[in-house]
Amino acid sequence: MTAVRYHVLHETRYDYGSVVSLSQQQLHLSPRFLPWQEVFEQRLDIEPAPTWRTDGEDAFGNPVTWISFHAPHDSLRIRSAMNVAVLPHPIDAETLAASLPWETVRECLAYDAHPPQPEDLDAVRFLFESPHVRVKHELADYAADCFTPGTPVLVGAQRLMAKIFEEFEFDPEATTVSTPVLEVLENKRGVCQDFAHLMIACLRALGLAARYVSGYLLTRPPPGKPRLIGADASHAWVSVYAPGTADNWVDFDPTNNLLPDTEHITLAIGRDFSDISPLRGIILGGGGAEPEVAVTVVPLDEEDIPEGLLDDSPVVADKA
Repeated sequence: MTAVRYHVLHETRYDYGSVVSLSQQQLHLSPRFLPWQEVFEQRLDIEPAPTWRTDGEDAFGNPVTWISFHAPHDSLRIRSAMNVAVLPHPIDAETLAASLPWETVRECLAYDAHPPQPEDLDAVRFLFESPHVRVKHELADYAADCFTPGTPVLVGAQRLMAKIFEEFEFDPEATTVSTPVLEVLENKRGVCQDFAHLMIACLRALGLAARYVSGYLLTRPPPGKPRLIGADASHAWVSVYAPGTADNWVDFDPTNNLLPDTEHITLAIGRDFSDISPLRGIILGGGGAEPEVAVTVVPLDEEDIPEGLLDDSPVVADKA
């Protein structure tokens, strides 16, 4: 199998309205190592230089960097550059159809499941409510027609993904990071983060485990085909627990109605966005400035890295 190699540049800039005297931040800007994803190089440049920095892993196995600033500063720039290779890992229709019935998977995750398997116990933490994901009967009702009795769990997930894609409109102005998932369900508008949270909420409401995946998406539409939404931007999709498959988890992208393969680059995995936001923390001072973000993804086997990605090129706003 031939891997697809990428150079990814993710830049974030804060220009504060007033001086920040103290700041502590957590960064999820380093790509995750996976059986189908290899990281060749990753560099994280921070200006001004933090007073303290340490690198490690979070509770979900994602690379994470913690930084602290003890000196006054009025801006912050974080530049994450990486070279990543993604191996083909397609999921065919036979694999979807051969997955366990969704009721069987639900029973494996139930509190009184006997005997519990280690992989089931690990999946249970992705079964319950989290800050951006509610578990409500309205969500189970919405997904019910996708999970009729005896439906293989991955077939049901594929149906739910297609339903969200067909019934919801991509609208960057319709939501914010804090828009409740039930409001997204009612208005049927949002962005990739909303659609991922909605699909996860529907699955959990049915008693199934689902994870939030953050990363990047590159699209190269064939002649006459539209470009996929979210190209060259931060992206979000869903991972569904399916015991018995190669990795026990299978990814679905409800924004684009496809199963991710070599054009999705995985950054981090969590219960929802709040677990793995690219940058979060606390500051003392500042003026409530919104960050400016720019993401560029270049396929190395097809293009040379543009010179502007290797120097201090300006950061532009990214609303995707």
